[in-house]
Amino acid sequence: MDRTHEAGTAASGTRGTAGRRPVPPAAPGEPALRAHADADAFALLRGLETSRRGLTESAAALRLSAHGENVPAADRRRTAGTRLRQALASPFTGLMTVLGALLAVAGSPASAALVLLVAALGIGLRLWHEVRTERHARVLRARVGSTVTVRRRPAPGSAPRESEVPPADLVPGDVVLLRAGDPVPADARLLRSRDLLVDQSSLSGELLPARKCPPAPRTVPAPRRARHRGGGAAPVTAPPVTALGSVLLAGSTVTRGEATAVVLATGVRTHAEELGRRAHRPRPASAVDRGVRSVSWTLVRCMLVAAPLVLVVNGTVSGDTQQALLFAVAVTVGLTPELLPLIVGTTLLRGAARLRETGVLVTRPDAIHDLGAIDVACLDKTGTLTEDRVVFTHSVDLDGRPDPGPGDAAAVAVRFQSVPRDGIDDALAGAGRDDSAMLAGALLSPVDELPFDHERRRAAVVLRDAHEPGELVIVRGDPDTVLPRCTRVLRDGERVELTRSLRAIAADTADGHRARGMRVVAVATRRVPARPGPRRALTVLGSAPDPEPERDLVLLGFVGLVDPVRASAAAAVERFAGQGVAVKVLTGDDPRVAEQVCARAGIAVDGLLDGPALDALDDVALARAVDRTTVFARLGPLQKERVVTALQARGHTVGFLGDGVNDVGALRTADVGIGVDGAVPAARAAADIVLTERGPDVLVGAVEEGRRTLGRATRYLTVTAALNVGNALSVVVASAVLPFLPLLPSQLVLQSVLFSVAALSLSFDRVEPGWTARPRRWDTRGMLRFMAVFGPLSSAFDLLTFWAVWRWLGLDTPQEQAVFQAVWFMEGVLSQVLVLLLLRTRAGRPARAVVVTVALVVAVGVALPFTPLAPIFGMAVPPPTVWPLLAAVVPPFLLCAAATRSLYLHHVLGVERPADRSST
Repeated sequence: MDRTHEAGTAASGTRGTAGRRPVPPAAPGEPALRAHADADAFALLRGLETSRRGLTESAAALRLSAHGENVPAADRRRTAGTRLRQALASPFTGLMTVLGALLAVAGSPASAALVLLVAALGIGLRLWHEVRTERHARVLRARVGSTVTVRRRPAPGSAPRESEVPPADLVPGDVVLLRAGDPVPADARLLRSRDLLVDQSSLSGELLPARKCPPAPRTVPAPRRARHRGGGAAPVTAPPVTALGSVLLAGSTVTRGEATAVVLATGVRTHAEELGRRAHRPRPASAVDRGVRSVSWTLVRCMLVAAPLVLVVNGTVSGDTQQALLFAVAVTVGLTPELLPLIVGTTLLRGAARLRETGVLVTRPDAIHDLGAIDVACLDKTGTLTEDRVVFTHSVDLDGRPDPGPGDAAAVAVRFQSVPRDGIDDALAGAGRDDSAMLAGALLSPVDELPFDHERRRAAVVLRDAHEPGELVIVRGDPDTVLPRCTRVLRDGERVELTRSLRAIAADTADGHRARGMRVVAVATRRVPARPGPRRALTVLGSAPDPEPERDLVLLGFVGLVDPVRASAAAAVERFAGQGVAVKVLTGDDPRVAEQVCARAGIAVDGLLDGPALDALDDVALARAVDRTTVFARLGPLQKERVVTALQARGHTVGFLGDGVNDVGALRTADVGIGVDGAVPAARAAADIVLTERGPDVLVGAVEEGRRTLGRATRYLTVTAALNVGNALSVVVASAVLPFLPLLPSQLVLQSVLFSVAALSLSFDRVEPGWTARPRRWDTRGMLRFMAVFGPLSSAFDLLTFWAVWRWLGLDTPQEQAVFQAVWFMEGVLSQVLVLLLLRTRAGRPARAVVVTVALVVAVGVALPFTPLAPIFGMAVPPPTVWPLLAAVVPPFLLCAAATRSLYLHHVLGVERPADRSST
């Protein structure tokens, strides 16, 4: 049968509808998809209230408002109520609300009001942050997003027009046109297809693309089902939805051919979304989520230990249950980082803005930190290391002598192909002589073709000659797949048998060109008898029936092509080495060509593995081989995924850069999928970041910025957790020796807010020089070590302040607690905020935003007890002797904190100490 398949319609007669099921109402779910799969096309379109000419624009707009945008549930615009529920679901928000209620019960309404006010402020800031992040993500998706070719009519009765629309605007009943490289944007039923292959691996796990076509008309009733002896119908196991040959599912990708289909379901009603709801498998947590969760749970564990301890100790010592409750609440407030999610999110957004300035668009903000952790970069050779500008060099015969014949034949084949051209096709189009192209246009007409794919590695076109009988088959492709199909060769103008010795000469000619880093295309032809009808089937050898013309070919020769290496490639590879990132080249090209490109790009090739050799390895053997292999050549899509998975199994964080349909699976598998602006839509949709400019140098800069962003977030998380632990320890000790709270919960909250405001400026700051020198990950153990040292150190100086205020200033009665608390509040603000600057000493001069913000926070914190606002927060004006006290306590604390800087730099940041560097 013909490879162009078209569903039957009423226009072709009603006899083809015998035995058809009636079309059910448009509805989501497997039963509806199964019913639509074999429905008559005319009845299907009538049931969807559409036609082959498409919907009208007004009907599409009404359906869009009724069905909603065609986006996954995770990407849908959330309502204000949904955002509010998610903000309230934060553990710290719930904790602050409970603490406010406890303070009110404990007889401290002012503190309760402030705690609840800060909780409300945190909710408001998170809502603002969520809205801003969503808006930013929508802009980025629109920037890198794909479009869909849809057939619609401006008005009833008007002619249909094909236009490009965002996938989000599709509605049930739309008629879409898909070609190779297009992601399937919604569940759809085929109306027409030509040589269609669809990759459904993300839905079905199938290794190979599936053939799809509309259902053939049924002219006889379906056979009855067999019956058991007991009279019941024999059970029939229904095939999976992915096995329905006439249905395209959202989330799959067209790898070959073209199709016209009508949309059945969109958005949350698609089969992919239904599978997601069944599986309940959310996206794995990013490095950001894991780091924030780790710090948060550490603080929660401290709360669970400290709060009951304080309640028991102070209740036993003082006998005042209300005061003991206040102490316990104060400990919990002191350990709560109220604005932690906001500050980490702001750091990510700032990192995304910096990347955008360098030509990198971030579609998943959390991927910025994962980008900083990359220690293996998997690059495609074509377009990344090279200029993606294939240039024709020469055409040669079997013996390597110049011969225009192979170039002419290749140019003619490209002239008549119907699938979109790629870079190699454009180069081959320029390989022919002008007179041969004109002659071909006048004498030849296309009959059929079999486009190139990554499994066959060749393309065939069948042409009819107006002046010669029969048809001409022109095959071009990888010499390794074309030569075995040749039985003769054109040598010195005569067709002679392709003997074993001549095959060796041909192989040597191809290998000689590859050894010089050239692409080689073998060109062969064959004359076949013409068959009746405008077209006939072209199928892969071995299929049945087998009218395969790609056999008994006559080899014409070879066409040489080159893809120049980028001028920036060698410098980028050197910078990658300086960052501790190993470069692996994953390509579908010939191994010798890949080796030559690597040599010119400055990549030392330690090992090479091609596709067939890779297939011979099991997963364990491959995991052992990937570390000692630099070049992976002749790879198909699944082989690229296996390489990425094997690298991850070895503990590597993998970034994969790809731009083709065959890269989609690896992009989704990698820790960071990296697309390019000119990639096929499916690859752009699968990528976490998109490079607006091709080339490895852009990616090098993106990795550095990812590490800087991670460094800023790490500094805040580490210092915040350590200081909060110190505050909690101070309150725990004070509960046993003081007759009053050293700081009210409201004062602790205010102190934390001031510190967080200062920390917001870290997103503009520089990082330590050694931070970008190697891959970075969240080091929870390093953070805990620093907290175990710095937390008690901070608490020790708090206790020293208690003693000095108690003994030196004589503030030792409950009546003087407002002054006592004002003094400790000032000391806490000074010491905590200045530590932020102290721990970044090796990062160079602070950014202006950091200096200005810290200065303002210090001024507010020191001046607040002397303003009319002090009584609101339960503070009184301190005596003049507070200044000598602060001068005696704060500088020594900063000096001791400076002594821990090497611990912070080495164990938390992993920056090499000067002594270590000098010893090496």
